[in-house]
Amino acid sequence: MSDMTANVQHSDDQKSIQVNGYEELKYGFKFIDNIFDPSHNDLADLYKKWGRCLAVTDGIVEKHYGKQLRAYFEAHNIPLTVYVMPGGEINKTMDTMLSIVDAMADFGLIRKEPVLAIGGGLVTDVCGFACSSYRRNSNFIRIPTTVIGLIDAAVSIKVAVNHGKLKNRLGAYHAPSMTFLDFTFMKTLPVGQVRNGFAELVKISSVSDIRTWQLMEKYGEQLVDTHFGRADGTSEEILNAAKEVCQRGIKVMLDLETPNLHEIGLDRVIAFGHTWSPTLELKPEIPLRHGHAINIDMAYSTTLAWTRGYITEDERKEIHGLMSRVGLSLDHELFDEDLLKAGTEAILQTRDGKQRFVVPRPIGTPDFINDASMEELYSALKTHKDIVKSYPRQGAGLEAYVDAGDLGQDPEELLREKRNGADGVNGHIDATHVGPENSKTAATNGTGAALKSKGHKVEAAECGC
Repeated sequence: MSDMTANVQHSDDQKSIQVNGYEELKYGFKFIDNIFDPSHNDLADLYKKWGRCLAVTDGIVEKHYGKQLRAYFEAHNIPLTVYVMPGGEINKTMDTMLSIVDAMADFGLIRKEPVLAIGGGLVTDVCGFACSSYRRNSNFIRIPTTVIGLIDAAVSIKVAVNHGKLKNRLGAYHAPSMTFLDFTFMKTLPVGQVRNGFAELVKISSVSDIRTWQLMEKYGEQLVDTHFGRADGTSEEILNAAKEVCQRGIKVMLDLETPNLHEIGLDRVIAFGHTWSPTLELKPEIPLRHGHAINIDMAYSTTLAWTRGYITEDERKEIHGLMSRVGLSLDHELFDEDLLKAGTEAILQTRDGKQRFVVPRPIGTPDFINDASMEELYSALKTHKDIVKSYPRQGAGLEAYVDAGDLGQDPEELLREKRNGADGVNGHIDATHVGPENSKTAATNGTGAALKSKGHKVEAAECGC
């Protein structure tokens, strides 16, 4: 939105002009369980004006929620077109983004008409980037379906794709008009994905919100095991704790992010865990899950804070202990001095030459380090590796590496394809028009299926949706 005015000032010598304008940024969030229950009008009301809807999702979400999605729009008498994009990190590319642009063009998207993005952070990132580019600014509505999507990606207005081996290197700042937060999607998530998203809440609470941290410290294992209270048979105590943790986590994220949505200020508290993890995450032959990569970063940063006296030994043990108890990674063999040096050099470019290493000081409060020498970092790394040897699995995490749902195909098959120089998968469009008069499915647009398990059995428990 804009007030449609701007101030144009000429310099006294008439050799330069300064333009000052204002645009309002306005977008909303709504907590709602079972968003596709036809008795809920919230989503349908946003599309009645347009008389139709273009939805973008991936193959796994389509498999598990496609019928509910179609039944919802059919119940509200709104024709629906679904574009199924290829999911997984290998498909977070410009090619995938442009395939969504093609789907918008085929749909005949009107300038202000919102696209509906349904999926994890990858789907909402890529679809959001397509919307930011299509006619320079198209609206979209988000329904995140993973823990990371709900807690982290859905709160930010950043949208992006990967470029080469550079994660989220191409993107934009583009706010959706509305985000629906439905935590019942967690019920179908595999425990490995719940654990992966738990790391984002560790990030937020350990340096920003002591109340959330205390709840996680008390209920951590139960929160993961019960899919944040959404598994059948979960007690009211755990469900209520889970609701408070998730809602507080989102509120704290918004409090931290909204004053700095375009990252004008680079001292960002939510960058905790994101100093060395961008270099580490894709380093193994089979990449680490994002949550495990940032947790290794946070665990090491916690040790660094302890070596400086910023936190007590009991606080260090508390942080490392919770991470270990829920099965998150504390260390990795590739997290060595070479990676530490490379990651530090890379992040200095992102942070305009300053380290800005976020650490707890104490738990629930952030501080920034800007004066660490490489010798200090190497020493803290040695100390860290000595410490984690005393933890279960010597600091290794459970299900720490990506699976077919995360990656877009079976990881072992991907390794074979890399060695043979083969390409990945393409997307397809399933243009199902659900209306009072007809229901038909258009031909596919692309050369491959949106989801290729390639011999890997993708079950409901592994869906990542």
